Amino acid sequence: MNPTPTGRLDRDGDRSTLVMVRTFPAPIDDVWASVTEPERLERWIGTFSGDPEEGFVMFRMTFEGQDHEGERMQIRECDPPRRLALTSQVGEQVWFLELDLEETDGVTTVTFSQPDIDPAAIENVGPGWEYYLDRWVTQFGGGDPAVHDFDRDYYPAMKAYYEEQAGS
Repeated sequence: MNPTPTGRLDRDGDRSTLVMVRTFPAPIDDVWASVTEPERLERWIGTFSGDPEEGFVMFRMTFEGQDHEGERMQIRECDPPRRLALTSQVGEQVWFLELDLEETDGVTTVTFSQPDIDPAAIENVGPGWEYYLDRWVTQFGGGDPAVHDFDRDYYPAMKAYYEEQAGS
């Protein structure tokens, strides 16, 4: 498998945002459920516990090849089934993550973005999000997300593409 990198780095002054788009041949409510219901989310990236109504959940990635204790995900914005904006903080590292969904004629387009990303980090972060978003699309379509191999197909295979996006 040789996936093609799709991400781009949008710049607005000193602010950089990583953007990736995926499409799903399904209604928006079904795609929304695949990212907001813990048992469905777990099939391709990880799971969460806690009550989202409290404004945060504990998220644990399950496909990192090691045990992750989890991280607190603050829910900055939740507008079902159109927008989900989260903040992840692990130590000093803060990531803003956003999903925007739009349905046209039964096809849902998801725009994933990571605002305020350090362009120097994109060579590692970009391939990681490509991997997880591809796992989501594959799993959603009924396939086995394990067909995606991060070490073989994403990193370092996509590193040069993302270095170019960062202008390095």
